[in-house]
Amino acid sequence: MKFTKMHGCGNDYVYFDCTENSINDESAAAIALSDRHFGIGGDGIILIKKGTKADFEMVMYNADGSRGAMCGNGIRCVAKYVYDNGLTDKTDISIESMGAVKYINITAENGKAISARVDMGAPSLKAADIPVYSDKEKVIDELVTVGGKAYCMTCVSMGNPHAVIFIENSPKAFPLEEVGPLFENNPVFPDRTNTEFVKVIDRKNLEMRVWERGSGETLACGTGACASAVAAIVNGLADNEVTVHLLGGDLNISWSGNEGDSVFMTGPATTVFTGEIEI
Repeated sequence: MKFTKMHGCGNDYVYFDCTENSINDESAAAIALSDRHFGIGGDGIILIKKGTKADFEMVMYNADGSRGAMCGNGIRCVAKYVYDNGLTDKTDISIESMGAVKYINITAENGKAISARVDMGAPSLKAADIPVYSDKEKVIDELVTVGGKAYCMTCVSMGNPHAVIFIENSPKAFPLEEVGPLFENNPVFPDRTNTEFVKVIDRKNLEMRVWERGSGETLACGTGACASAVAAIVNGLADNEVTVHLLGGDLNISWSGNEGDSVFMTGPATTVFTGEIEI
């Protein structure tokens, strides 16, 4: 079966056109193909299918075989794939993932998509939506003890759960491999969580590293960048438009500050290579 390796700011997945073909055991395929030593290598796999509520459907699996609800970097790559491969000639398209529909505007040059702006929908700060166990309706700048150390945490749902932790120093020096799994599997998160460790550079720039549930550290996380921007705005730390600097590149995030309004994410999408593999 033909595949395409793509990445958005280094957040890489193996993409399959399943508009006409199918994979029998999608979860098992994700585990095998994501292995960077014995498979193709990636943070997971993404299957592109015909949409029932949108132009296309994105079916995402993490590297551990678990299903993912949304991937901001992945959805930009899906938009690039369908445009570059002639599955659509529109630059404004819709893509659904686990029932949620996102709207994407594609920027193209010489017949190829180079970036995309995604309406990521409205964030939710309600503890029940994330979900996170709390005696408060919202978890904003709340103390949590993880691994014997206290952190200030703001929880945001972008259709998937995020715990945003603001730190004083650059996240590049943060012990992510040690602390990330402790957050992901903390009992206060019944569905596990993605965790972003963020330094506020100034009101227009954030520096972030992410520990993604089911995948570990990735070079970028689109929904995590959105959640970090939302958390910075609600805590009064940032303006309504920020650049989030990730290990794999930069994403532009804008949000009005009103919970009912959408978060918009703009960033690149890149094809790495194509190939064919037996599944």
